[in-house]
Amino acid sequence: QVQVVESGGGLVQAGGSLRLSCAASGSIFSIGTMAWYRQAPGKQRELVAGITSYSRTSYADSVKGRFTISRDNAKNTMSLQMNSLKPEDTAVYYCNVQANGGNYWGQGTQVTVSS
Repeated sequence: QVQVVESGGGLVQAGGSLRLSCAASGSIFSIGTMAWYRQAPGKQRELVAGITSYSRTSYADSVKGRFTISRDNAKNTMSLQMNSLKPEDTAVYYCNVQANGGNYWGQGTQVTVSS
């Protein structure tokens, strides 16, 4: 089984920064793409950013130039540096990990950006 845990959420003023972290643990034989999703109240969960095992990255248009995703393959960890935060970034952020041929989610971490 693979466990996924996020950390680093919180409350920040508009224009501020936060860094989210995600750690995958357990009996991991292979790990592929890792990604961040978010879900705001009343909205569908959406992809924020993803990074392949070769560190190829992709971003939602709404966060390009403000968010940076990175990973450490040796530690099975991933981070999301979020700068110039906006109130519309408020959501629960989820880490998604493709590992051992399966798809695993963390429990989510709340990010709240006040105006």
